[in-house]
Amino acid sequence: MSISIRLQDMLKNIRKSFERFPVTIAISSSLVIMLIILSEKGPTLSSNVREIIERVCMIIALGIPLSVCLKLIFERKKITNRVHRIIGYIIGAIILILYYFILLNEFNLINNVRYIGVSIFLYLAFSYIPWINKKEGYEHYIIELLSSFFLTIIYSFVLFLGISAIFFTIDQLFNANITGKYFYYTFLVIAGVFAISLFLARIPEIDKDFYEKKYPKALKVLLLYIVIPLITVYSIILYVYFFRIIITRNWPQGLVSHLVLWYSVVSIIVIFFLTPILDSNKWANRFKSLFPKFIIPILIMMFVAIGIRINAYGITENRYFGLILGIWVLGIMIYFSFKKNLKNIIIPTSLSIIALVSVFGPLSSFSISKFSQNNRLESILVENEMLEDNEIVASKGSIDQEDKEEISMILNYFENNHSLEDVKYIPNDFKIDDMEEVFGFPYTEKNMYANNYFYYYVEPRAKSVVDVNEYDYFIDGFGLNEGSIKIDDLNISYNNNDNTVIIKETNEILHEVSIGTYVDNILDNINEEANNRNLLNPEDTIFINENDKVRVKIIINGFSGRRDYNANKNLIKSIEYYMLIEIK
Repeated sequence: MSISIRLQDMLKNIRKSFERFPVTIAISSSLVIMLIILSEKGPTLSSNVREIIERVCMIIALGIPLSVCLKLIFERKKITNRVHRIIGYIIGAIILILYYFILLNEFNLINNVRYIGVSIFLYLAFSYIPWINKKEGYEHYIIELLSSFFLTIIYSFVLFLGISAIFFTIDQLFNANITGKYFYYTFLVIAGVFAISLFLARIPEIDKDFYEKKYPKALKVLLLYIVIPLITVYSIILYVYFFRIIITRNWPQGLVSHLVLWYSVVSIIVIFFLTPILDSNKWANRFKSLFPKFIIPILIMMFVAIGIRINAYGITENRYFGLILGIWVLGIMIYFSFKKNLKNIIIPTSLSIIALVSVFGPLSSFSISKFSQNNRLESILVENEMLEDNEIVASKGSIDQEDKEEISMILNYFENNHSLEDVKYIPNDFKIDDMEEVFGFPYTEKNMYANNYFYYYVEPRAKSVVDVNEYDYFIDGFGLNEGSIKIDDLNISYNNNDNTVIIKETNEILHEVSIGTYVDNILDNINEEANNRNLLNPEDTIFINENDKVRVKIIINGFSGRRDYNANKNLIKSIEYYMLIEIK
C-alpha cells in the first residue's frame, strides 16, 4: 500500500473520530488551548489565578474519559435521540462543575489522590463499558485497544520528531529565533488533538464481532517464551527467600511488599491475555492452572510484611493502597484458581470499584488512616496515663523518648496530610507549638538514625564563614574522596578505609590526620536523647592537628555511618569537612 493511500486512510479515520466522538475531541482541544494560555500568561499571573487555571485544566482533562464513557454508554444502550444525548452530556458537565467546586477547591493530598482515583475509575470504565453482559471476546477487544494505543504513540512520536526537525532546521538556517515553547506547543497539539483523534478513530464499534478474531502471534511468543519463564524464575527466587524467612524467623518489612505486589499485578495481566489460547495451548493452560495457587503463599508473606508495618506505625494512605491492592490481587488469584471459564471483565470492573471506594466514603484510605492513627495516639496516651475523661493530661516527665517521637509523628502526619482538627482529644485551635503545654513535652522529631545508623550535620548558616587567616591552603574535603590533589609541591590524598588524610611533599610524608578519630570523639560526646534533630554544635566540630612541619585545621560539617555494637566501633560512611593547611 502506498504512502498516499495510507495517509488518506489515516485522515479518513480521523474524520470518523470527529463524527463519532465530537464532544471528546472538543474537550481535548480546549485543554490544549488552556495549557497554551497558561504557558503564555503564566509568568504574569498571580499564584491564585494560576492555581485556578491549573484546576480548570484538571477538570477539563477529567472530562476526556468521562465523555468517552458517556458516548460508549449511548452506543451500548442504542440511544440515538439527540436530545437524550445532549441531556447526558449536560449532566456530565454539571458533575464536572460540582467536582471543581466541591472536590477540587484546592490542591492538597486528599484532593489530588481522589482525582487520581476518579481518573483510574473512568479510564477502566472506558475499557469495559462496551463489553458488559457480553460473553466472549473481551481479551481480543482489549488487545485491539492496546494495539491502537501503541500505534498512536508511534505515529504521534514520529510526527513530533518530524515537525521538531523542521523547526530546528528553519531556526538554524534562517535565524528565525524559534524558542523552546513552540516545540512544547507542537507536542500539546499532537498529543491533545492528533493523537486522541487517531486513537478514538481506532476504538472498535460496539457491535464488532471479536469471537473468532485471530490471536496475535507476536504477543503469543512474547508471553509464552519470554514473560512466563521470567515470572517463573522470579517466583522461584521469592520462594527461596520465603523459606529463608521461615528458617531465620526474620520476617520481611518494606521493600519485599512492593516486589511481590507489582509482580503479582503483572502476573494477572499475563493470565488475562493468555485466556483466549488456554484451550489450544497446554503450556498456557498449565501456567493458568498452577501459578495462581503457587503465588498464594508468597502473597501471604507479603501480607505479613505489611502487617508488621501497620502494627508498628498504623495505617497511612500508602499502606492502605498497598494493602487493598494486595487484597484485590489475592481475590483475583483465588478466582483464577477455581474458575475454569474465566470472565476476565471482572478484573477491570472490580479494580475500578476499588479505585472509587479507596478515595470516597467511610472505607476510603483517608477515613481508615485517620481512624488508625487516632487509635495509635489513644493507645500511647492510655499507656502513659495521659488520658482522663477523654481529655489529655500533660506528662510529668515519665514518658519514654520513643513515645514522645510517636506522638509527634502522629500529629505531624495529621498536620501534613489532613488537619489537626481530625485528631481526637486535643483542644480546639491546637497547634504543634502548643505541644509542651498540652502534652508536657515539646515536639520531638524522630531520629531516623537512632540505634545502628547515624547522621549528624552543622546547619548551613552556622558554617557560612570560615576563617582562613594564617593558613596557606583551603581544601573542600569533597574533592578528596578516594583521590588526591596536587598543590605546588604537595600531594594531599584521602583514604576512605580509615578516613585518614595524608600530606606529602615529593615522596616524604609531612603529616597524617585521622579525621575518623575526630568523628569518634564527637559521637562519644553526643547526647542522643537531647540531640533529636541530628544537629552538631559548630564549636565542637573544629580540630587542630600539627607537627613541626605542618599545621592542619579540620572543620567537620557533617557525617553519617553505622555503629557496630558487637565490635564496639563506628563504621563511618561519609564525612563532609573543610581542611586548612599551613606549611611551617
